[in-house]
Amino acid sequence: MEYYQILGVAKTATADEIKKAYRKLALKYHPDKNPDNKAAEEKFKEISEAYAVLSDPEKRQQYDTFGSDGFRQRYSQEDIFRNFDLNDILRQFGFGGGFRGTGGFHTTGNFRSAGGGSPFDNIFGQAGMRGGCGGGCGSQPVKGNDLTYEMTVSLEEVLHGAEKTISLRQNGQTQNVSVKIPKGIEDGKRLRLSGKGSHSSSGGPAGDLYLKIHVAEHPVFQRVDDDLVVEHRIPFSEACLGATLEVTTLDGKKFNVKVPAGVQQEAKLRIKGHGLPAGPIGHRGDLLVKIAVRIPKTLTPEQEEAIRALASVGL
Repeated sequence: MEYYQILGVAKTATADEIKKAYRKLALKYHPDKNPDNKAAEEKFKEISEAYAVLSDPEKRQQYDTFGSDGFRQRYSQEDIFRNFDLNDILRQFGFGGGFRGTGGFHTTGNFRSAGGGSPFDNIFGQAGMRGGCGGGCGSQPVKGNDLTYEMTVSLEEVLHGAEKTISLRQNGQTQNVSVKIPKGIEDGKRLRLSGKGSHSSSGGPAGDLYLKIHVAEHPVFQRVDDDLVVEHRIPFSEACLGATLEVTTLDGKKFNVKVPAGVQQEAKLRIKGHGLPAGPIGHRGDLLVKIAVRIPKTLTPEQEEAIRALASVGL
């Protein structure tokens, strides 16, 4: 979805302009004004999703940075509507509300069954229909529950992307699901696999599967946003006189890095473009070589004599 186009505003629009645009469209497409109009229902959902993103400064910044495709790889439907109170918004615009949030998770092993459903369920119903037909209506098929599965990936898989297979067991049957891990994915982000959640008990569509990503700690490299940090210890003499270090990157490339004379403890030397990618199509961050001066715990008699000689001349 292109959220600015959906609301009919420019990318430079202010928060007030975005709010006014949403109010105008909400008045036009609200289901109370368009009973049993499926096209209006879908339009109302689209403009509400666009407003949920563009009215939140952090989500809007992420959307502007990564674009529509990159944003949706980072934000699930649940993430988009988190902390967005449709009831309150509609009351401000003069509607009675009738929405609910997407909360209500219940933990079961590695999975979490989402009892909250869509934020539009109360006004449209889970089958996409509005209430009001009384007792003459038959029960409508409802979507199965969404599931969340926790998956751990390595820092190398963050760098290159990966394709992994997970086994899901439902109703006594095991299903293997292939999952593409995009480059640059961040710890705590979710990937959505449509139709891979719980089966519907009433013949409706299956729910969705959300993969919550954990990035494992690396024994050598530390992640800081899109940069990587690797520590190198050097003796005091090299800190004073300078040296050349051989540094190996996460993807196995080797660089000779010049340490300047007089380098200070925890100084960082930069190798540009050898960090992690900023998303599937983003540029790579940098590799930072953090310098630590190695101080011996014990000294030989010759070393102690040399250190005392240095101390005598102010070092």
